[in-house]
Amino acid sequence: MIIDFHTHLFPEKVAANAIKTLEERAKIKAYTDGTESGLYSSMCKLDSRNKPCVDISIVLPVVTNPLKTNHFNEFAQKLNEKYAKSNPKIISFAGIHPDTPDYKSVIKNIASSGFKGIKLHPDYQNTFIDDIRYEKIIEEAECYKLITVVHAGIDIGLPEPVHCPPEKAQRLIDDVHPNHLVLAHMGGWKQWNNVENYLVGQNVYFDTASTDSYLSSEQFTRIVKTHGADKILFATDSPWSGQLETISMINALPLSDEEKIMILGGNAERLLF
Repeated sequence: MIIDFHTHLFPEKVAANAIKTLEERAKIKAYTDGTESGLYSSMCKLDSRNKPCVDISIVLPVVTNPLKTNHFNEFAQKLNEKYAKSNPKIISFAGIHPDTPDYKSVIKNIASSGFKGIKLHPDYQNTFIDDIRYEKIIEEAECYKLITVVHAGIDIGLPEPVHCPPEKAQRLIDDVHPNHLVLAHMGGWKQWNNVENYLVGQNVYFDTASTDSYLSSEQFTRIVKTHGADKILFATDSPWSGQLETISMINALPLSDEEKIMILGGNAERLLF
Protein backbone atom coordinates (compact mmCIF):
# COMPACT_ATOMS: atom_id res chain seq x y z
CA MET A 1 0.00 0.00 0.00
CA ILE A 2 1.28 3.48 -0.90
CA ILE A 3 0.05 6.35 1.28
CA ASP A 4 0.76 10.02 0.58
CA PHE A 5 0.70 11.53 4.06
CA HIS A 6 0.65 15.20 3.04
CA THR A 7 -1.57 16.67 0.34
CA HIS A 8 -3.79 19.72 -0.09
CA LEU A 9 -6.88 20.58 -2.08
CA PHE A 10 -9.25 23.51 -2.34
CA PRO A 11 -13.00 23.77 -2.92
CA GLU A 12 -13.80 23.90 -6.63
CA LYS A 13 -14.97 27.52 -6.59
CA VAL A 14 -11.74 28.90 -5.09
CA ALA A 15 -9.12 26.44 -6.37
CA ALA A 16 -8.07 28.32 -9.50
CA ASN A 17 -7.50 31.61 -7.70
CA ALA A 18 -5.80 29.92 -4.75
CA ILE A 19 -3.37 28.01 -6.98
CA LYS A 20 -2.58 31.11 -9.04
CA THR A 21 -1.89 33.18 -5.92
CA LEU A 22 0.30 30.53 -4.34
CA GLU A 23 2.22 29.87 -7.57
CA GLU A 24 3.02 33.57 -7.88
CA ARG A 25 3.96 33.91 -4.22
CA ALA A 26 6.22 30.87 -4.15
CA LYS A 27 7.42 31.11 -7.77
CA ILE A 28 6.70 27.45 -8.41
CA LYS A 29 4.30 25.56 -10.69
CA ALA A 30 1.61 23.27 -9.32
CA TYR A 31 1.41 19.66 -10.51
CA THR A 32 -2.40 19.58 -10.35
CA ASP A 33 -5.16 22.19 -10.43
CA GLY A 34 -5.56 21.94 -6.65
CA THR A 35 -9.03 20.42 -6.79
CA GLU A 36 -10.35 17.18 -5.35
CA SER A 37 -10.63 15.70 -8.84
CA GLY A 38 -7.09 16.85 -9.64
CA LEU A 39 -5.71 15.01 -6.62
CA TYR A 40 -7.73 11.90 -7.39
CA SER A 41 -6.50 11.88 -11.01
CA SER A 42 -2.93 12.13 -9.76
CA MET A 43 -3.47 9.16 -7.46
CA CYS A 44 -4.85 7.13 -10.34
CA LYS A 45 -1.79 7.50 -12.56
CA LEU A 46 -0.46 4.03 -13.30
CA ASP A 47 2.82 2.93 -11.79
CA SER A 48 5.25 0.22 -12.88
CA ARG A 49 2.79 -2.42 -11.58
CA ASN A 50 0.10 -0.97 -13.86
CA LYS A 51 -1.85 -0.02 -10.72
CA PRO A 52 -2.86 3.38 -9.31
CA CYS A 53 0.33 4.93 -7.94
CA VAL A 54 -1.22 6.06 -4.63
CA ASP A 55 -3.74 4.07 -2.60
CA ILE A 56 -4.54 6.72 0.01
CA SER A 57 -3.91 10.47 0.13
CA ILE A 58 -4.11 12.38 3.40
CA VAL A 59 -5.51 15.91 2.97
CA LEU A 60 -4.27 18.49 5.47
CA PRO A 61 -6.47 21.59 5.89
CA VAL A 62 -4.77 24.78 7.07
CA VAL A 63 -7.04 26.83 9.34
CA THR A 64 -5.99 30.48 9.02
CA ASN A 65 -8.93 31.96 10.93
CA PRO A 66 -9.91 30.49 14.32
CA LEU A 67 -13.55 31.42 13.75
CA LYS A 68 -13.64 29.21 10.65
CA THR A 69 -12.38 26.04 12.32
CA ASN A 70 -15.79 24.36 12.13
CA HIS A 71 -16.21 25.41 8.49
CA PHE A 72 -12.91 23.78 7.51
CA ASN A 73 -13.70 20.63 9.44
CA GLU A 74 -17.19 20.27 8.01
CA PHE A 75 -15.65 20.35 4.52
CA ALA A 76 -13.11 17.74 5.63
CA GLN A 77 -15.83 15.52 7.10
CA LYS A 78 -17.76 15.57 3.82
CA LEU A 79 -14.63 14.45 1.98
CA ASN A 80 -14.20 11.53 4.37
CA GLU A 81 -17.82 10.47 3.97
CA LYS A 82 -17.57 10.67 0.18
CA TYR A 83 -14.41 8.55 -0.09
CA ALA A 84 -15.10 6.12 2.76
CA LYS A 85 -15.62 3.21 0.35
CA SER A 86 -13.51 4.47 -2.53
CA ASN A 87 -10.41 2.85 -3.97
CA PRO A 88 -8.09 4.72 -4.13
CA LYS A 89 -9.17 6.74 -1.11
CA ILE A 90 -8.88 10.31 0.11
CA ILE A 91 -8.81 10.84 3.89
CA SER A 92 -8.85 14.33 5.34
CA PHE A 93 -7.48 15.31 8.71
CA ALA A 94 -9.11 18.11 10.66
CA GLY A 95 -7.66 21.55 11.20
CA ILE A 96 -7.35 23.72 14.26
CA HIS A 97 -5.94 27.17 15.01
CA PRO A 98 -4.01 28.04 18.19
CA ASP A 99 -6.61 30.73 18.92
CA THR A 100 -9.59 28.41 18.41
CA PRO A 101 -11.98 28.99 21.34
CA ASP A 102 -12.43 26.02 23.68
CA TYR A 103 -9.77 23.89 21.97
CA LYS A 104 -10.48 20.92 24.26
CA SER A 105 -14.07 20.63 23.07
CA VAL A 106 -12.99 21.07 19.46
CA ILE A 107 -10.41 18.31 19.73
CA LYS A 108 -12.87 16.02 21.48
CA ASN A 109 -15.33 16.60 18.63
CA ILE A 110 -12.60 15.97 16.05
CA ALA A 111 -11.83 12.62 17.67
CA SER A 112 -15.48 11.61 18.07
CA SER A 113 -16.12 12.48 14.41
CA GLY A 114 -13.62 9.84 13.35
CA PHE A 115 -10.78 12.05 12.17
CA LYS A 116 -7.34 10.45 12.30
CA GLY A 117 -5.43 13.63 13.05
CA ILE A 118 -5.01 17.38 12.89
CA LYS A 119 -2.86 19.81 10.92
CA LEU A 120 -1.01 22.84 12.31
CA HIS A 121 0.80 25.43 10.20
CA PRO A 122 2.82 27.73 12.48
CA ASP A 123 3.72 30.18 9.68
CA TYR A 124 0.20 30.67 8.37
CA GLN A 125 -1.06 30.76 11.96
CA ASN A 126 1.69 33.21 13.01
CA THR A 127 2.58 31.23 16.12
CA PHE A 128 5.86 29.61 17.15
CA ILE A 129 5.64 25.86 17.56
CA ASP A 130 6.85 25.95 21.18
CA ASP A 131 4.08 28.39 22.12
CA ILE A 132 2.05 27.11 25.08
CA ARG A 133 -1.12 27.14 22.95
CA TYR A 134 0.37 24.62 20.51
CA GLU A 135 1.76 22.56 23.36
CA LYS A 136 -1.69 22.33 24.94
CA ILE A 137 -3.33 21.43 21.60
CA ILE A 138 -0.82 18.66 20.86
CA GLU A 139 -1.01 17.34 24.42
CA GLU A 140 -4.81 17.20 24.16
CA ALA A 141 -4.63 15.53 20.75
CA GLU A 142 -2.36 12.87 22.25
CA CYS A 143 -5.08 12.05 24.79
CA TYR A 144 -7.19 10.80 21.86
CA LYS A 145 -4.22 9.30 19.98
CA LEU A 146 -4.72 11.82 17.20
CA ILE A 147 -1.83 12.36 14.81
CA THR A 148 -0.56 15.95 14.62
CA VAL A 149 1.13 17.05 11.38
CA VAL A 150 3.06 20.31 11.60
CA HIS A 151 4.56 22.35 8.80
CA ALA A 152 8.25 22.54 9.75
CA GLY A 153 11.04 24.75 8.49
CA ILE A 154 10.82 27.55 5.95
CA ASP A 155 7.61 28.18 4.04
CA ILE A 156 8.55 28.96 0.45
CA GLY A 157 5.76 31.50 0.06
CA LEU A 158 6.05 33.40 3.34
CA PRO A 159 8.64 35.79 4.81
CA GLU A 160 10.63 35.20 7.98
CA PRO A 161 10.49 34.48 10.83
CA VAL A 162 10.35 30.71 10.58
CA HIS A 163 7.82 29.61 13.20
CA CYS A 164 8.83 25.95 13.40
CA PRO A 165 12.62 25.70 13.17
CA PRO A 166 14.23 22.46 14.39
CA GLU A 167 15.43 23.91 17.70
CA LYS A 168 11.91 25.05 18.67
CA ALA A 169 10.44 21.74 17.52
CA GLN A 170 12.91 19.98 19.83
CA ARG A 171 11.75 22.20 22.70
CA LEU A 172 8.13 21.19 22.03
CA ILE A 173 9.09 17.51 21.99
CA ASP A 174 10.96 17.88 25.27
CA ASP A 175 7.96 19.62 26.87
CA VAL A 176 5.11 17.45 25.56
CA HIS A 177 6.70 14.05 24.73
CA PRO A 178 4.21 13.29 21.92
CA ASN A 179 3.98 9.86 20.32
CA HIS A 180 2.04 10.86 17.21
CA LEU A 181 3.84 13.99 16.02
CA VAL A 182 4.81 14.41 12.35
CA LEU A 183 7.16 17.20 11.32
CA ALA A 184 6.63 17.85 7.63
CA HIS A 185 9.33 18.41 5.00
CA MET A 186 11.84 15.98 6.57
CA GLY A 187 11.73 17.82 9.86
CA GLY A 188 12.27 21.36 8.56
CA TRP A 189 12.22 22.56 4.97
CA LYS A 190 15.65 23.88 3.89
CA GLN A 191 16.85 23.64 7.50
CA TRP A 192 18.05 20.06 7.21
CA ASN A 193 21.48 20.61 8.78
CA ASN A 194 19.70 21.73 11.95
CA VAL A 195 17.26 18.83 11.61
CA GLU A 196 20.29 16.57 11.88
CA ASN A 197 21.62 18.56 14.84
CA TYR A 198 18.38 18.84 16.85
CA LEU A 199 15.79 16.29 15.70
CA VAL A 200 17.35 13.15 14.28
CA GLY A 201 16.88 10.36 16.80
CA GLN A 202 13.99 12.07 18.61
CA ASN A 203 10.60 10.41 19.05
CA VAL A 204 9.03 12.11 16.02
CA TYR A 205 8.06 11.24 12.47
CA PHE A 206 9.29 13.16 9.41
CA ASP A 207 7.36 13.31 6.15
CA THR A 208 9.06 13.69 2.77
CA ALA A 209 6.83 16.50 1.42
CA SER A 210 8.45 18.89 -1.06
CA THR A 211 11.96 17.50 -0.68
CA ASP A 212 12.43 15.87 -4.08
CA SER A 213 13.88 18.96 -5.79
CA TYR A 214 15.56 20.55 -2.77
CA LEU A 215 17.15 17.95 -0.48
CA SER A 216 20.13 16.08 -1.89
CA SER A 217 19.81 12.32 -2.13
CA GLU A 218 22.92 11.98 0.04
CA GLN A 219 21.48 14.00 2.92
CA PHE A 220 18.01 12.48 2.48
CA THR A 221 19.49 8.98 2.74
CA ARG A 222 21.65 9.94 5.71
CA ILE A 223 18.65 11.31 7.61
CA VAL A 224 16.68 8.14 6.88
CA LYS A 225 19.55 5.96 8.09
CA THR A 226 20.29 7.93 11.26
CA HIS A 227 16.71 8.78 12.23
CA GLY A 228 15.30 5.38 11.24
CA ALA A 229 13.27 4.39 8.20
CA ASP A 230 10.45 3.40 10.55
CA LYS A 231 9.90 7.11 11.32
CA ILE A 232 9.76 8.43 7.74
CA LEU A 233 6.45 8.93 5.89
CA PHE A 234 6.09 9.28 2.13
CA ALA A 235 4.49 12.62 1.33
CA THR A 236 4.42 15.03 -1.59
CA ASP A 237 2.68 18.26 -0.53
CA SER A 238 0.55 17.77 -3.67
CA PRO A 239 -0.20 19.86 -5.69
CA TRP A 240 3.34 21.20 -5.13
CA SER A 241 5.16 17.97 -5.95
CA GLY A 242 4.16 15.10 -8.21
CA GLN A 243 3.07 11.85 -6.57
CA LEU A 244 4.42 9.46 -9.19
CA GLU A 245 7.60 11.54 -9.47
CA THR A 246 8.24 11.46 -5.71
CA ILE A 247 7.66 7.71 -5.55
CA SER A 248 10.23 7.28 -8.33
CA MET A 249 12.69 9.47 -6.41
CA ILE A 250 12.35 7.37 -3.25
CA ASN A 251 12.65 4.11 -5.18
CA ALA A 252 15.92 5.37 -6.71
CA LEU A 253 17.54 5.98 -3.32
CA PRO A 254 20.18 3.57 -1.98
CA LEU A 255 17.76 2.09 0.57
CA SER A 256 16.73 -1.52 1.12
CA ASP A 257 13.41 -2.81 -0.20
CA GLU A 258 12.24 -3.14 3.41
CA GLU A 259 13.07 0.52 4.12
CA LYS A 260 11.24 1.67 0.99
CA ILE A 261 8.15 -0.36 1.89
CA MET A 262 8.08 1.23 5.35
CA ILE A 263 8.49 4.75 3.97
CA LEU A 264 6.03 4.45 1.08
CA GLY A 265 3.17 3.13 3.18
CA GLY A 266 4.01 0.71 5.97
CA ASN A 267 4.68 3.35 8.61
CA ALA A 268 1.62 5.39 7.64
CA GLU A 269 -0.61 2.31 7.71
CA ARG A 270 0.59 1.51 11.23
CA LEU A 271 -0.09 5.09 12.38
CA LEU A 272 -3.48 5.40 10.73
CA PHE A 273 -5.05 2.01 11.32
